[in-house]
Amino acid sequence: MLTLDKARIIIAEALKTGATNGCKPFTVAVLDAGGALVALERSDGSSRMRPDIAMGKANGAIALGMGSRAIWKRAEEQPYFIQSMNALARGVLVPVPGGVLVRGPGNAILGAVGITGDTSDNDEICAIAGIEAAGFTADGG
Repeated sequence: MLTLDKARIIIAEALKTGATNGCKPFTVAVLDAGGALVALERSDGSSRMRPDIAMGKANGAIALGMGSRAIWKRAEEQPYFIQSMNALARGVLVPVPGGVLVRGPGNAILGAVGITGDTSDNDEICAIAGIEAAGFTADGG
C-alpha cells in the first residue's frame, strides 16, 4: 500500500537525488491508485505552476496505466489520441517523462509519482530513485 510514510520516503529521496545531481528546484506529487493526492512537496524556488504539472504527470500515468514516457512516445505517434485523452481527463494529463507508476506485488499499480522542475529525463530519474528507496518498483514507461 502507498501510505503517507512511504510517500514521504519517495519525496525525500527524490529531492535528495535532485540535489545530488545539481537539478533545479523540484515539485514532487505522490498520488494513490485512484489518483488522489497522498503528498506533495514544492522546493524553495520551484515556480507556481509546478504542483499542477507534477500532479498532471502522475495523473496521466494512473489514468492511462503507463508511465508518462510511454504517453509521450504515444503522443508523438498519435497526437490526436493523446489530445483526446487529455480532453477526457479535463486537461490534467501532462504527456512528458516524469510521471512514474508505483508498482507493488504482482505488478499492481499502487499509485504514481510526478516530478517537475528540471529536464523531463532528470525528473524521471529522481522519481525512480524515490520509488525504489520506498521499496516499490518504478515504471516510467
